[in-house]
Amino acid sequence: MIQSRAADRRAIRPQPIEGARRTQAARLLWTRLVIVVTALVLAAALTLDAAGQHSFSRWATLVWVAAVVVWTVARMVRDVIRGHVGLDILAVMAMVATLAVGEDIAALIIVLMLSGGEALEEFAAHRAKRDLRALLDRSPRTAHVVLHPGDMHSEAVVDVPVEDVVIGDVLLVRPSEVVPVDGALLTGDASFDESSLTGESLPVERTAGDEVLSGSVNGERAVRIRAVRRSTDSQFQQIVALVHAAEQSRAPVVRLADRFAIPFTLVSVVLAGIAWMLSGDPVRLAEVLVLATPCPLLIAAPVAFLGGLSRAAKDGVIMKGGAVIEQLARVRVAAFDKTGTLTRGAPVLIEIRPERGFQADEVLRLAASAEQYSSHTLAAGIRQAAMDRGLILGRSEDAGEIATNGVTATVEGRAVAVGKPAYVAMLAPELRRVELAPGQAAAYVAVDKRFAGALVLADAPRPESAAVVSWLRDHGVERIVMLTGDARPTAESIGAVVGISEVQPELLPGEKVHLAAALRPRPLMMVGDGVNDAPVLAASDIGIAMGARGATAAGDAADVVILVDSLRPLVDAIAIGRRTVRIALTAIWIGITLSIGLMLVAMTGLIPAVAGALIQELVDLATILYALRALTSGRANPIPGFGSAVSGAGRGNALGRAAAADR
Repeated sequence: MIQSRAADRRAIRPQPIEGARRTQAARLLWTRLVIVVTALVLAAALTLDAAGQHSFSRWATLVWVAAVVVWTVARMVRDVIRGHVGLDILAVMAMVATLAVGEDIAALIIVLMLSGGEALEEFAAHRAKRDLRALLDRSPRTAHVVLHPGDMHSEAVVDVPVEDVVIGDVLLVRPSEVVPVDGALLTGDASFDESSLTGESLPVERTAGDEVLSGSVNGERAVRIRAVRRSTDSQFQQIVALVHAAEQSRAPVVRLADRFAIPFTLVSVVLAGIAWMLSGDPVRLAEVLVLATPCPLLIAAPVAFLGGLSRAAKDGVIMKGGAVIEQLARVRVAAFDKTGTLTRGAPVLIEIRPERGFQADEVLRLAASAEQYSSHTLAAGIRQAAMDRGLILGRSEDAGEIATNGVTATVEGRAVAVGKPAYVAMLAPELRRVELAPGQAAAYVAVDKRFAGALVLADAPRPESAAVVSWLRDHGVERIVMLTGDARPTAESIGAVVGISEVQPELLPGEKVHLAAALRPRPLMMVGDGVNDAPVLAASDIGIAMGARGATAAGDAADVVILVDSLRPLVDAIAIGRRTVRIALTAIWIGITLSIGLMLVAMTGLIPAVAGALIQELVDLATILYALRALTSGRANPIPGFGSAVSGAGRGNALGRAAAADR
């Protein structure tokens, strides 16, 4: 039956940017091919020259370099049509000039330098695009459709592609499964983890009739929902579409070395032309242009950026390309998600409020003992608090859990109940609700049918958050903003603690994108996690994902991924970016200064073409060695006291929208 129904359905699948991805992969493959063939031709030319076969060596070099020149010119024309003028024209002139003066080996070395620099950049760009595919991999692929629901004789559950689910289908969602499409809950009470969608770190309680979002994770019991939207119209796929749109709309960043291309090319051509005019010898033109090869520009910046990328990786920061480093060095506005970014992302115990006759540690120990086998979010925070205090948990017997309500257990002969106030009040009628500040949640405890007290938990700020915000403000970041899906009281309370006064609360993913686009000055750096942050990370000038425990989608959409559960590497990333750009610029200027100085000498005829080619290689070596300084650590830790990553218990998501939440 499901096959016949599927025939009437319109299967709409996400459309990834396959064409652009294939083009980029093909260009990377071609660049690698050029490097390999050039190395082989160079080896063959050297062998033939050693054997006295100079004419064969000459023709082999001429054919291959001419092919590279034609291909480079064709690409250069396409780039000019698109409004981009780079160093390719200078590389072509250098290759032609070296061939003209018979410096075949120098011509091949120029080809290697040109293709090597491109390979470094193309590899990083290809990796960045490839990582985005994992976002689609997280999308729900199948749905459990219930046929003839309510009919004891013919009811059956079949798995179908999520694209084949139509509005009105009844779906079964098993424990811990991802909800495939937006739907209305048919079962009674149920708990869902919507952290990766809405940023709420606490499980959200839903009752029959409430809407459940696709991409949320079901709790501890199987539930049934009725589909209210097709997969392509559901929440998760809308976020996927936003990521693709933002990725496509982001403005390209001009390569650092390209900014020097036109001035350096003009100076080189003018000097070579003057030398030819004054001497009347066309060989003088070639002698000057040999020293104008763009290798210092082509290689210095990529080497410096590669060193910066490597240095950042040692500090737990993965950057997707050299352009990201350049943007980080110029960042002027920083925007943060709240939970999992500025906060740990999971509830931690902040206060024990025992009733008269009970000690605080006793209440915590008994509660943690009863919660030993619970998978609830608050249970993990309670157990961790007991461990941090060195409390020895008692043996839990007859343990039971009422989904979304609480647990009961016998601990050392005492009946312990932990959970929501309404649930615990059935066992301890004298229970008193405690007052909670915005962003706090409480687990109530009863012992032997007596109300023992309440455990107050909250998503506390990371210990390094305030120091990171202060460092940014002291180091040229003009504006710092919080963009969050949380309620205003919760967001503002966290902002006050970490030092952020500009808070934009209760935002949906699309609203974050619009607000981020309007923030000035630029560049904008956005730091976040979770699927709900993926669109704004992709749309920002620099998107930074907390990837230690955050959602895959955020890491794939971001330009930078922090691999450790701490904000501390954010400071390292910016400091490394600024130092790397400074080193790259210095290396470029070293190359330009030496090249122009040598060209002035070559204009007098004191540097023959062969000697010029060898000297130019020394210039290349000098700029590359200087650019490798980017691999070193530079200054010491910018934030004293936070030299190592802070490991938090959070999974990188935001505390609930409710100003105060009970378990």
